[in-house]
Order: sequence, then structure tokens, then C-alpha cells
Amino acid sequence: MLKAFFKYRKKAIAYFGRHVEFNALTHLIGGIGLGIVIAAPLANPHPLRWALILLAIGIFCHIYAVSAKK
Repeated sequence: MLKAFFKYRKKAIAYFGRHVEFNALTHLIGGIGLGIVIAAPLANPHPLRWALILLAIGIFCHIYAVSAKK
């Protein structure tokens, strides 16, 4: 299992290394989602929907990076 993780990690790092703009956008979206998750309970519970959507987009971008063909 650990060997499979490192295989996927290596593929993702290689993909993000070749596609720097996609890397930046993926981590920006995930960071905004994480920031909303951290700050939203202090202000208003409504933005949690947006946070979960942004985090899901970030996760799907990582899955795409692992599954993309060369």
C-alpha cells in the first residue's frame, strides 16, 4: 500500500512539475477552501458549502494529475 502511494505521489509531482499553472491553480483553490473551513464557523455557517465545493475541486485536480496520460 505504501509503495502504491509513492507511485501515485511520483506521478503527481511529475505532472505538477510540467504544468506549473495548473499546480498553482489547484493549490490556490484548495487553500481558499481550507481557509473558508477554518474561518467560516467564526462568521457564518453558510460559506461551508463553498468551502466543501472548493476542496472537492482541489482533490479532483489532484486525482486528474495522477490519472492523466503523458
